[in-house]
Amino acid sequence: MSTDAVLKTLRAFMADRDWNQFHSPENLAKSVAIESGELLECFQWNADAERDRVADELADVLTYALLLADRLGLDPEQIVLDKLERTNRKYPVEKAKGRSTKYDQL
Repeated sequence: MSTDAVLKTLRAFMADRDWNQFHSPENLAKSVAIESGELLECFQWNADAERDRVADELADVLTYALLLADRLGLDPEQIVLDKLERTNRKYPVEKAKGRSTKYDQL
């Protein structure tokens, strides 16, 4: 399923329930953080978290992130590619390969 198809499905789901009224950028950003915490909770006591639970929480994070991008008129795929290009310049392969050092310390 493409990002466009997912967004179309999400938009319909939200419209059917009249939930868009609750989806300000601020509320969506808060929801990303909240759901990210729930995802992290899957790993709180065990590095081998239950896969189905992780999938559910990750789906929640992605859903709110996609809704936030949509609300702000941002193309999710393009912003990821743009950020990757900026990060690529910060972490050139010849300096960063196999290292976890922050870019300003390379």
